[in-house]
Amino acid sequence: MTNNDILRSLRYTFDFSDDEMISIFGLGTLEVGRPEVSDWLKKEDDPESKPIYDKDLAAFLNGLIIKNRGKKDGEQPLPEKKLNNNVIFRKLKIAMNMKDEDILDTLDLIGFRFGKHELSALFRKPEQSQYRPCKDQVLRNFLRGLQEKYRPKLI
Repeated sequence: MTNNDILRSLRYTFDFSDDEMISIFGLGTLEVGRPEVSDWLKKEDDPESKPIYDKDLAAFLNGLIIKNRGKKDGEQPLPEKKLNNNVIFRKLKIAMNMKDEDILDTLDLIGFRFGKHELSALFRKPEQSQYRPCKDQVLRNFLRGLQEKYRPKLI
């Protein structure tokens, strides 16, 4: 998954307006304008589409955490320069204030079976022997589960 796919998915899931997106980036200590956000949200085949870099997506995810959970005391975390699926998944878990059972229930909504031990391996430190990298399929299904949970199809 590309960073742009993740950003588009989160915008759709939570129905963020351009102003809300700009505000969330601001909470994550990144000042952006409407043209930048618009270019990041365009499909890859659009000639005006621009890739969102790891540091910028990390700022958005940090802003989403602050928006949903409030600022923590002390110094605010700086956006990471390099992201991987494990870090993105962890930040979404924190932003949505989810426990492991909540994540498994969210994955269950779309029929994606995942074990508790498999899940805990994704959130371990990379130095630990039980650590496992989060594959695109897992992150993609989690984002789809969030869509089903927060923006169910209207019948």
